[in-house]
Amino acid sequence: MNTDKIKCSPEQQLALEQFYYCEARLLDSRQFQQWLGLLSEDIQYIVPSRHNPLVDNRKRGNEDMLSVEWELDDADSMGCPLREENLIHLTVRVERAYKMNSWAENPPARTRRIVGNVELLQKNGERLSVISNFHLHYSRPGCNNTLYSGQRRDTLIAQEDSYKIAHRVVVMDYSTIEAPTMGLLF
Repeated sequence: MNTDKIKCSPEQQLALEQFYYCEARLLDSRQFQQWLGLLSEDIQYIVPSRHNPLVDNRKRGNEDMLSVEWELDDADSMGCPLREENLIHLTVRVERAYKMNSWAENPPARTRRIVGNVELLQKNGERLSVISNFHLHYSRPGCNNTLYSGQRRDTLIAQEDSYKIAHRVVVMDYSTIEAPTMGLLF
């Protein structure tokens, strides 16, 4: 992943941050159908699994030695991601939330997303490469509260007055997941 930040105008930075704040508000307000409107038709939504490899001492003195990328198992690495979904999968997930037999989320969980460290990394025409960090507080009656954290690596498509999410990789900060669910939208 290229981490060199490109020059971003204050107006564009504000627009990106407002987009992510709106997305968090929609998800926390359980307005999942409206959230689907933020996705492009060819969305790829991936949550790679993460493992704990030993440090490769042959790369000593090089930042590659400690790279997060070595820890990720996603479709590109022939690993097994925790989630690999497209618009159809996400739509089914959203529709299921409104069904009477949606026992897993009855009563619905209370969530609060905090999004920050929004950085524009690359711009290629209307496609923007953006990273952001998040904390997601998850509360469910009768369960312990849980805090999820991680980084989102997005490809956004600039629209006339907003953006569409074309690709999202969610890198969780966990190697062992003891959280009650991974069925959340990050």
